[in-house]
Amino acid sequence: MFHPKVPTNPTPTGLVTPSVTEPITAVQHTPPPAPVAQSSTRPAVQLTPGTALALVGGGAAVVLVVGAVLVSMLLAVAISGVSVAICAVVLRSLLASERTHR
Repeated sequence: MFHPKVPTNPTPTGLVTPSVTEPITAVQHTPPPAPVAQSSTRPAVQLTPGTALALVGGGAAVVLVVGAVLVSMLLAVAISGVSVAICAVVLRSLLASERTHR
């Protein structure tokens, strides 16, 4: 019921080749073995004041760099928009003055 049936495609000669089906075999699943309690020999992570300060400094540096990149991208878009607007005004002025001088 849950096995997909692959449709048979006709060959260029018009002959249809049937799909090959394999017999279904029952599979018995064995339960996984019970977890074994292990003694923890790994020490817990301890933050010293120096490492905490380094983490805070690194996080602040990342925030500043990402902020600078985003602000510079916004500034580039704004400058591009202003320059396009100025070009449009100049072209409009040139076309309007050409129409009036004729």
